[in-house]
Amino acid sequence: MGLEGAARARYLLPMLNMIDHGVQTDAPTLLIAHGLYGSARNWGVIARRLSDTRRVVAVDLRNHGMSGWTGTHSYPDLAADLAEVTASLDGPVDILGHSMGGKAAMTLALTQPDLVNRLIVADIAPVPYGHSQLKYLDAMRQVDLSGVEKRSDAAALLEPLVDDPALVPFFLQSLDVGDRRWRLNLDVLADEMPQIMGFPDLRGSFERPALFLTGERSDYVQPKHRDVIKPLFPEARFAAIKGAGHWLHAEEPRAFVDVVKGWLERA
Repeated sequence: MGLEGAARARYLLPMLNMIDHGVQTDAPTLLIAHGLYGSARNWGVIARRLSDTRRVVAVDLRNHGMSGWTGTHSYPDLAADLAEVTASLDGPVDILGHSMGGKAAMTLALTQPDLVNRLIVADIAPVPYGHSQLKYLDAMRQVDLSGVEKRSDAAALLEPLVDDPALVPFFLQSLDVGDRRWRLNLDVLADEMPQIMGFPDLRGSFERPALFLTGERSDYVQPKHRDVIKPLFPEARFAAIKGAGHWLHAEEPRAFVDVVKGWLERA
C-alpha cells in the first residue's frame, strides 16, 4: 500500500521526523512543535538562533512533513507522539509550540508533566476556536500538480486561491515537487479539523514555568482567555511581540528569539 492509500489507516506511528540543531549542553533540550500546515523546516532560522546555548530539536508532527500519516489527528495523539520524541531525547525537555503545536505542547504538559521542564506557547490558547482553516486546505487540493515542474509553477496556481499572499511560500514548503504531492495528509486534516480547532477537556494543572507569547496584532489569545489559562498553568506569564500577528516567529524573528532566550535564561 502506497502512502496515499495508507492515509486513513490506523497504525503505529514511527517516531516523528526530527531536525536536530546544536549540541548537547547542560541546558535542557528545547523541542519545537510547528503549527497547522507547517513543518520543522519552517523553524530552521529560529532553531539555529536558539541553538547557540542548547540543543534544539524541531519535529514534523504527524500528517505533516516527513513524519508518518495516520487516520487521526487529535491532541492526545499529538501529545503522545511528542512524549515518544521526549523519551528519545532523554527528557524532560523545554517545549515551544506554535498554534496547533502549542495546543499539542499544552496537552503534553497537562497529561505528562514530568516530561516538560518549561513550556512556551506561541499565539494560541487552550480553548476551542470558531474559525476554520479549511479554506487553505481546499486551496491546496484545487492545485493541479500534474504539470508542476518547479515550485514557482505551483505558486502561480496557488496564489489566486489564497487570500494572504504571504502564506503561499509557507504552504509551498510542504510541496514535494519531485513527486508532485503535498507532504500534508489533506484528507485526514480536513476530517479532523473540528478537533484541531478544539481543545480536549483536561483536568489538573502544569505547575512549572509557562510563557504565553502572543503577537500584538493577533486576536488568537484574548484577555478573557487568561481565566482559562491560569487554572491550567498557574505559573503562566504573558508577553507580546510588538507589531506581530499570529505568525509572530516569522514576522518578527529577532524579537521572538530575544524574548524566548531571555525567558529561558530567567525562568
